[in-house]
Amino acid sequence: MMKTRSILPLSVLGLLGLCALVASASGAPAEPAPLVVHQGDRLLIPADSPLRKRIVVADVGTQVGPHGLSTPATVEADPSRVVAILPPLTGRLLELKVGLGDSVRRGQPLAVISSPDFGQAQEDAVKAADALDLANRSLARARGVMTVGANATKDIEAAESAQRQALAEDRRARDRLATLAGGAHADAHAHGLVVLAPTAGTVTALNVGIGAYLNDATAPLMTVSGLDRVWITAQVPEQLLGGIAPGQAVAVTLAAYPGQTLHGKVARVSPVLEPDTRRVKVRIPFDNADGRLKPNMFATAVFAAPQAATVTVPTSALLMNNDSTTVLVEVAPWTFTRRTVELGSEDNETVRIIGGLKRGDRIVTRGGVLLND
Repeated sequence: MMKTRSILPLSVLGLLGLCALVASASGAPAEPAPLVVHQGDRLLIPADSPLRKRIVVADVGTQVGPHGLSTPATVEADPSRVVAILPPLTGRLLELKVGLGDSVRRGQPLAVISSPDFGQAQEDAVKAADALDLANRSLARARGVMTVGANATKDIEAAESAQRQALAEDRRARDRLATLAGGAHADAHAHGLVVLAPTAGTVTALNVGIGAYLNDATAPLMTVSGLDRVWITAQVPEQLLGGIAPGQAVAVTLAAYPGQTLHGKVARVSPVLEPDTRRVKVRIPFDNADGRLKPNMFATAVFAAPQAATVTVPTSALLMNNDSTTVLVEVAPWTFTRRTVELGSEDNETVRIIGGLKRGDRIVTRGGVLLND
């Protein structure tokens, strides 16, 4: 019997042989090239590493001149132009002539108080004036009698003494009336004390209502503030106080007016720190004839603080490692080492470096996080 064998087509045999050849020649799959090579404390980026296209290296720069110290601030009325209107005497509030937020002129009636004490003071002044008039006439009559020799010297002396006492009493009564009235006048019949505005301004506080009995001479009826000139009061932290001085330029922005900047100068630096905030109040005056700056508005004050030339780096160059801040310094082409730096003030996207870098150093300014392990 004849033996037969299976014969595969030539094309199939060729394919099988090719596959075997490829399998025997390739061996294990090739490993990819490393992105970074660690050489002790150095990091080398190989020439074929794609990181070279994602990392930016630049020279360290320097900054000369002033930089901005930014602090929170608020608008305040000028303290020297804020007047608390106190009741001159105890009594009942009969009428309010103004309301909260009203503008007033100097001498304008503000309120009417029913005050028996003021009526008594008026009556005392009238009596004193009448007694003085009588004493003056008595003295004149005594002197006339004496000229014809019908009056003794002691009578003249008594008339002169009475006139001096009446004059003193009249002066005392008028002074007391003027002190009690202050910036006020009264209706002598109704004993109504009309309180007048001692200065022009705006009623910024109103503390009483009609019909209230006023028995505390230290409790203000209202407050009148001159708002045509106001303070921007900045709260400066204790550690920044050394860079602030009277006459220093300040740029102020307000939340109420975005995109607008006011320019002024420091007028006063408070001699004491606020005990609860550990901040110092720094006041910058501004004219406010249009009334746009309203007390208690929020603001930001930026002081121009001079500084010597210092090394600066972009904030994107800083890397956090545990509790320290570092940068990657180039010590050879595409070879970097980590260095700890001490930070100073920050202006926008730039940070001053107090220690750890010098002018001429080259550092990774962008993409350093890819090397931060």
